Amino acid sequence: MIFTTDIDGGIAELTFNKPPVNAFASDEWAAIANELNRLGGHPEVRVIVIRAEGKGFCAGVDIKELAADSGKIIAVNKGNYDTFEAVHRNPKPVIVALHGFVLGGGIGIAGAADIVLASECARFGVPEVDRGAMGGGAHLQRLFPVQKVRYMYFTGEFIDAAEAYRLGAVEQVVALAALRDTARSVAAKIAEKSPAMIALAKEALTMIEDGNLEEKYRWEQGFTMQAYAQGDSQEARDAFVEKRDADFKGA
Repeated sequence: MIFTTDIDGGIAELTFNKPPVNAFASDEWAAIANELNRLGGHPEVRVIVIRAEGKGFCAGVDIKELAADSGKIIAVNKGNYDTFEAVHRNPKPVIVALHGFVLGGGIGIAGAADIVLASECARFGVPEVDRGAMGGGAHLQRLFPVQKVRYMYFTGEFIDAAEAYRLGAVEQVVALAALRDTARSVAAKIAEKSPAMIALAKEALTMIEDGNLEEKYRWEQGFTMQAYAQGDSQEARDAFVEKRDADFKGA
């Protein structure tokens, strides 16, 4: 299984576990979305925690799948969209506990969440441009200021947990060994509240946000499809899989 789920004391804990980097194929993204929706409708669940085992939280999509068949981008886009929506519009509050790398689809999950916690080793990045794709900007902009988003997007450079905390994206930064317990402690505070009041609060807060996150992300996905029509896009994926520098002049 690419993830495990445990429900205890009103807290549902969904844990990614797909070595080595928690990068998911199109059908796996669909499975994550379905599980999040199931948990959102589960009568015993009052709050959801998403965390991960391994080197990092989530490296996003499986680039090898897309390098082998660029037509898979349609299914990948749908899986990403459905997963991020299942977090953002879930009737239950969603807490993410981040460690190591938080990339691509990992940014989408984090940016869609209600509360973000991170270990000291967490690093945030959007390498989409270097992979021949678009996407992630709408969710990244829910975490960071617009100019920081553009800097990260255009350069591909990462920022660490301390900087993310300084910018207000992260509620707490803790030692990796304390991350799970910290997430469960925050979740327990929410689980003690009235489920009806929390559900109303989440719906109200989601509806008063500026703009529509899902519509913004859908707009971005159109540019991903446009990017995939460029020769540079396939060259970027091939170079990544083959572990070489991309040659855009020859693409």
